[in-house]
Amino acid sequence: MNEILYQISVLALPVIVAITFHEAAHGWVAWRLGDDTAYRLGRVTFNPLRHIDLFGTIILPAALLLITQGHAMFGYAKPVPVNFGRLHRPRRDMVLVAGAGPGINLALALAAAFLIRLADQAPGAFGQWLGVNLAYAVFFNVVLAVFNMLPLPPLDGGRVAVGILPRPLAMRLARLERYGFLIVVGILFLLPLVGRQLGMNFDVFGWLVIQPAQWLSTHLLDLAGVQ
Repeated sequence: MNEILYQISVLALPVIVAITFHEAAHGWVAWRLGDDTAYRLGRVTFNPLRHIDLFGTIILPAALLLITQGHAMFGYAKPVPVNFGRLHRPRRDMVLVAGAGPGINLALALAAAFLIRLADQAPGAFGQWLGVNLAYAVFFNVVLAVFNMLPLPPLDGGRVAVGILPRPLAMRLARLERYGFLIVVGILFLLPLVGRQLGMNFDVFGWLVIQPAQWLSTHLLDLAGVQ
């Protein structure tokens, strides 16, 4: 139990910061490009309480940590509302709004990587806790960026794809948005469960998200001179 509580303590801060900045970035860019929907609803803010979803941000991640004994976590925040029709140039600006969330996560990951070296100067147990916290911040922000850039609406990557594909293909992809979340859950999480029952490896989440995130995290740490 103590190990689980420690895992929660070092994961909570990077998770909350990553999700808060991700959602606030969407709202801020949309506001600057003509749609003030998120701004009027108070979502262009770094106050995490404005972005936290009770089930997706707290209950689900905590339950997964307990069930897997601290080895797995997944969650989500309340999506920032964006009226793409109010943007100055809807197709182009949709790409910028969608890319803002993953973009800020990569920036946070890079900042955390550089700050890890400062954790060595912090005293004792606090320095160790801070270093682990920042390491998780690097990896979690990269995972969030990579996951959200998968080219399937309503993920950010899907909206980027809709904005840059030729219109006929973009319209076909956009029609998937109502089913997108179910498709993501099915492919990335349910398919591996089925695979394990059949004795086969269908770890799509590992192939598409975790492995690229590990590669990118390693290079960010190298860039910061940590490894």
